[in-house]
Amino acid sequence: MQIFRFLLTSIILLGCQTAPEVLLSQKTLLFDQGFEGFENVAIESEKEIFELHDEAKTFAKLAVKGLLKPEEKIKALVQHVFARSDLNLLYRADANTVASQTFQNRAANCLSMSIMTFALAKELGFDVRFQDIEIPEYWTIREGQSLLNSHINLQIIPRQKNQIHFHFINRGFEVDFDAQATRQHFPKTLLKLKQVVAMFYNNNGAEALLKRNYVKAYAYFRAAILQSPDLSSALANLGYLYRLTGHYRFSENAYLQAIKEDKNNLSAWGNLAHLYRYLGDDQKAMDIVIRVSRKRSSNPFFHINMGDKAFENEQWQVALEHYQRALKLDKSYHEVYFGLGKTYFELGNVQRSHHYLKLAKKKSRTEQEQAVYQGKIDMLASIKSG
Repeated sequence: MQIFRFLLTSIILLGCQTAPEVLLSQKTLLFDQGFEGFENVAIESEKEIFELHDEAKTFAKLAVKGLLKPEEKIKALVQHVFARSDLNLLYRADANTVASQTFQNRAANCLSMSIMTFALAKELGFDVRFQDIEIPEYWTIREGQSLLNSHINLQIIPRQKNQIHFHFINRGFEVDFDAQATRQHFPKTLLKLKQVVAMFYNNNGAEALLKRNYVKAYAYFRAAILQSPDLSSALANLGYLYRLTGHYRFSENAYLQAIKEDKNNLSAWGNLAHLYRYLGDDQKAMDIVIRVSRKRSSNPFFHINMGDKAFENEQWQVALEHYQRALKLDKSYHEVYFGLGKTYFELGNVQRSHHYLKLAKKKSRTEQEQAVYQGKIDMLASIKSG
């Protein structure tokens, strides 16, 4: 799913270190006077985020009509949600919508799909919990920015007065809109509802920032932090916004607070080092880089990201080395095979390019991705035959 944190495309930075002792208040984190008009941005309330229209409520009730057992109802509801949604569009990062709008659109990013499913399950009387999935750092590139993605899923639990189904109640059903994240059994942490609301605000802030609407971005990041002051990703994004708008002291404060809340927020560490370098404090920047490089270098997505950057700069051999390193670390991601395929094409090795693009298609998760890869494979086939 897309819960975004920003990593500057110009910084190569890795890992974590001991978090600095820092005590900051809202006065040192929020700079309202720097974003005139932010209070005019309409921020959705918690009620508006989870509210369902009558059509969605009817959908939920019809999905379980005639079923008696709670577990059967849950399975039926989830099956109807997946059947109704266009799964090829589930990974649209820009579709960050409230539950009612997600229902109308039939697709959204993972966070919004989870919010909608949460609301539908609650409508049927189930207990529902959000879970934060501690996936490795995973970047995607949009609008020239590297975005660090996070992931959540749902646990749906039927309410029972007796204890006959105690084991089932305790376990519940997991609903995840990214099967790959579930298959790999990453650690999970239960989330409070206010944290999910803050994540929703953070996503909207990130979208506004990508569109260079800095006032709107500030309004959403501010709302996220007021909703959940410990949301490290929102604090880091606010720091990046301050950096872009020239509020450097507030930028440092936000990064430091993000790190205080999560010492392993490598994006915050990276952006802090970039800020120090930008301000001329190369020693501070270098201290961070040296201390954290080893941890991030063992992450395949770090090498995919660095390979993508080298590819954009037409450094084909450097890109190839990073993609090959990523492949050695993990062979399950289609992105690394695509990286190898496009790099070998630039190096003039059409045969190897064709080989890796076929593997990319095989490893991809949606029909949309497969169609894109098939188009590239067909293009290479025409080159070979010509």
